[in-house]
Amino acid sequence: MSLFRKHRWSLVLGFAFAIFVGASLLAGFEPGEAIGRHFLAFFIQMLKVLPCVFVVIGLFDVWVKTETVEKHLGHGSGPASYIWSVLLAGVIVGGVHVALPVAHALREKRARLGVILAFLSASGLCRIPMTLFEASFLGWKFTAVRFAVSLPLVVVFAALIGAWFERSAYRLPELGRG
Repeated sequence: MSLFRKHRWSLVLGFAFAIFVGASLLAGFEPGEAIGRHFLAFFIQMLKVLPCVFVVIGLFDVWVKTETVEKHLGHGSGPASYIWSVLLAGVIVGGVHVALPVAHALREKRARLGVILAFLSASGLCRIPMTLFEASFLGWKFTAVRFAVSLPLVVVFAALIGAWFERSAYRLPELGRG
């Protein structure tokens, strides 16, 4: 299957976006120009971050054995696996565009779905840089209360959703290679 046929709508939407931004620049349409500037700034930020992310993910893939991930985060791991996933999420720097490739690597190394869901949710709640920033503005009491309320909910609901998917024999779709 050709690249165009496989990603036809993505390419069409990308081309339409480029035409819109280009026409906005030519016509002096301020909202379109602002959209283009914001897109360019985000794109440059991604070009700075993503190569490092992919190197770290590659190192994780090579250095961490599947058996280790399966033992601590897999089906026989027990409740401590959720603590490990929250701790791993806490050290993620960079937000969801870093957490998603890590979650994919965990999936490839046979971590439980509930643990992966807990990791993804916790990565939005308890990253160390974000926590320090929050505490400096809102105070440590607020941050502690937010952690005390949100983290147990994240773990409980991730475990419930993961167990529900396992009971229903749901399998994530296999990712195509190439």
